[in-house]
Amino acid sequence: MCTPAFGALLWLGHLPPVSVIVVGLITTFAGYTAVYALNDVVDFRADRKKAAMGGGTADGTYLDGVLVRHPMACGLLSFREGLLWACGWAVVALVGAFLLNPLCVVIFLGGCLLETLYCLLWRISPYRTIVSGGVKSTGAIAAVFAVDPHPDAGYLLILFLLLFSWEIGGQNIPADWTDIEEDRRLKAKTIPVHFGPQVSRIIAWTALWAAAGLSAVITFFSATGFNWYFTLGALAAGIYLLLLPGRKLYRSSRREDAMALFNKASYYPPALLSAVLVNILMG
Repeated sequence: MCTPAFGALLWLGHLPPVSVIVVGLITTFAGYTAVYALNDVVDFRADRKKAAMGGGTADGTYLDGVLVRHPMACGLLSFREGLLWACGWAVVALVGAFLLNPLCVVIFLGGCLLETLYCLLWRISPYRTIVSGGVKSTGAIAAVFAVDPHPDAGYLLILFLLLFSWEIGGQNIPADWTDIEEDRRLKAKTIPVHFGPQVSRIIAWTALWAAAGLSAVITFFSATGFNWYFTLGALAAGIYLLLLPGRKLYRSSRREDAMALFNKASYYPPALLSAVLVNILMG
């Protein structure tokens, strides 16, 4: 939920009206909840096979496994209940998106279609990772349009590429690396399974550098212009949360280091949002 707030606030350089903040937070929560639930609905059969192999269990060392990862596949929710959950939150997200900017409705529906495509490509193509990068960027792009109907195209492009790179290098590849053994048994087509650790680590390492670098230049394209406070904070976050754990994975190619990278990279959007808020408060 931090990426939409980060994208919108960095563009504006100040807080929007309270009504926009309230509707935006509700819409963001509903939208992401609906999309993640949609993932479980579309992937229901594959997730059941993973659950039968012991996947989806709690693991305190892996942030994505602290809670049950696929409640329907694990039998905690029926398929019907999961579908109703996804549809219910989608309706809330659609109403909120319409109130903010009707274009946000189009972006949300596009994100849902991309998420569906991502799930369907699980056993077809490792390039589904690209689709994942697009999905993770839609919320932030929609948030910018929610606070300004006519944002700068250059800013939107840099924002998209920044979040796209973070998702590929810090989330998608490390997560698939963590699940590599069960994905191999299930004949999934992921970057680590298809290309192996050598190529995977190069792709992840390159994407992490791209994310860290883009965070240093994105303020040039914001409505308020370049700001040292945000840039220094973003660079520090990129080094600590992306580059240092990414370098460790690049050198070792170990599953444990992929898990550690995923965990630390998950805090990158909150760190960027914190840098924006400090920038606003000091301004």
